[in-house]
Amino acid sequence: MNKSILSTLISVTLAAAAPLAVGQSANPSADGPQVRHHAQRHHESQRAVRLPSERIEARLAYLKTALKITDAQQQQWDAFADTLRKHAREMDERVQARRSQMEQRPQEVQPTAIERLERRQARLAAASVRLSETLAAARPLYAALTPEQQKVADELLSPWRHGTFRHRGMHGRA
Repeated sequence: MNKSILSTLISVTLAAAAPLAVGQSANPSADGPQVRHHAQRHHESQRAVRLPSERIEARLAYLKTALKITDAQQQQWDAFADTLRKHAREMDERVQARRSQMEQRPQEVQPTAIERLERRQARLAAASVRLSETLAAARPLYAALTPEQQKVADELLSPWRHGTFRHRGMHGRA
């Protein structure tokens, strides 16, 4: 799940940076209309980014194929997949609420240090709940897997896979 959050953040960052970089290289002395045009393209590019619920089915199909889920394991798989789908829908709601909040908030208003700490605390608490739900669904699935399937699951379901958190140091972000 953390990988999908990270990929969403990276996608949003890249999508937001691309129109701005193109605009700067095309005409460094941008006029008002061009600035509005780039702001509009930036806004459109954010909406073009796929939400987690739009990507989850492809991810689940990949996992199911890679794990070679059998008919006997289907019930445990369904519970696990439904949990990840639920988390993706919830993430969609958070992303859309944040976008709406950012559009309505004046740019010069910055949250206080206390507000940022409170938001972080809320995010960490919600992440803990999601992790508990995922773990509750993953345990029975993992127990139903063969040793070969478990090796694949160890690689594919690990949040530490491919150095996802490698550059965050000891104080990782949720």
